[in-house]
Amino acid sequence: MARTSRANTGHANGWRTVELAPLILLYGSDDYFAQRAKERLRELYQEREGSYELATLSAKDYRSGQLTVITSPSLFDEPKIVEIENVAQMSDVFLIDALDYAQNPSSTTVVVLSHSGGNRGKKLIDTVRASRAFHLVECKPLKTEKDKTDFVLYEFRTLGKKITAEAAQALAQATSDTAELASACRQLHADGPDTIDISVVDRYYGGRTEVSAFKVSDAAVAGNSREAVKLLRQALDTGSDPIPMLGALALRMRNIAKVHGIRGSAQQLASNLKMAPWQVEVAMRDSRRYSVEDIAAIMQVLADTDAALKGENLDALYPLEKAVLAVSRASQHH
Repeated sequence: MARTSRANTGHANGWRTVELAPLILLYGSDDYFAQRAKERLRELYQEREGSYELATLSAKDYRSGQLTVITSPSLFDEPKIVEIENVAQMSDVFLIDALDYAQNPSSTTVVVLSHSGGNRGKKLIDTVRASRAFHLVECKPLKTEKDKTDFVLYEFRTLGKKITAEAAQALAQATSDTAELASACRQLHADGPDTIDISVVDRYYGGRTEVSAFKVSDAAVAGNSREAVKLLRQALDTGSDPIPMLGALALRMRNIAKVHGIRGSAQQLASNLKMAPWQVEVAMRDSRRYSVEDIAAIMQVLADTDAALKGENLDALYPLEKAVLAVSRASQHH
């Protein structure tokens, strides 16, 4: 029989720790997390039962009674996993049958529901969430830079290889979705040295706009205006998108603004500021380079640059260069 402890529902790691249960809901639109959760459940089920039958069903095209038929014991009572797709587009009769099934699930079958998000079937979602016998695994996309960076750090910790915080951030910025990010982690784990630093990420992904943006903001905040402008021009000359370039610089300054003048440990401040501890440490270190007046002036320049890039200004270099110089020159004064 399935274990009754609640699964880890943290969306970045829930798929790593989900356990077998009669009914499991994979909730969210990130296909990578959902697929990895399914793979883990299949492996666990095979370990427990040996062989098993895998059946699939669509909740969108569902007809009344199908769930009862597909979860009924077979002639030889072979264990079964039933994977049900398109639950976010479920038919009305599926919701009725699924709620009924949840009241008396099969003891020899694991039913896995894939729901891409939203409130369709809210009563079923709430039923799974409230039950100690069922599991809900968050499969929501990694939206923030912190989410992506934390994912990279966790991946490398799991793989048993070290990556520096700056390299993890650069790698997170260099990839567009979770599957690509996970693939990049595996590639660097397989091909890279014992410790992955920014130079290694740059070697593999240095042509990406986001990595170039990271290097530009790094040089600007360090007060190295010549290097920052050189990197900016190189990036734009090779086709980098100016918007992410500005975004990386703005994010760096927002983090600096958040911690400026605040006392406390990085661990204590991280949760309140919704930042990773290492990001707090970097921002606190950088904040010593700027006064409150500096930060206010730079934020205004960044806002003006954003308006210029999204407006009629066709030459991205001038407004971006002005922003980079505002950040780097203020840093040089301290």
